[in-house]
Amino acid sequence: MKSKRQEEILRIIEEVDVETQDQLLEQLRLRGVTSTQATISRDIKELHLIKELTGYGTYKYVVSERKTSLNFAGRLRTIFKEGVTSFDMAQNIVVVKTMPGLASAACAAVDGMEIPDLVGSLAGDDTALLIMRTNEAAAEFCNEIHKMLK
Repeated sequence: MKSKRQEEILRIIEEVDVETQDQLLEQLRLRGVTSTQATISRDIKELHLIKELTGYGTYKYVVSERKTSLNFAGRLRTIFKEGVTSFDMAQNIVVVKTMPGLASAACAAVDGMEIPDLVGSLAGDDTALLIMRTNEAAAEFCNEIHKMLK
């Protein structure tokens, strides 16, 4: 529930200029996610969201550039430990099987880590495809996944 809510928050702030926690709560409600102001406040802190000045003289929530890698690395580790059921590779493609509903969160976390050899990712409900630049990069990433799951 928490990871889905936080994923939705990240999606909202990319799509809409959100200036206040009340606006964020309303956007979540419109998308079928109920929450409290206190929970949103904790999410903002955990996601390392900051307010940035827009060109219109207003402010909007954005992910702090300083904390992006650390934030996604922690989220990825949590998602993988709690949700990955298996993984394998076929040449330069890494296939990650997750619990139902977690593949999108896994892809979002991986994409946010800005891995140089990651060309792109595609998520279904319980399967994520990670396209790596080379077969070697795919093998190396599988080794990293294996370490995370220990």
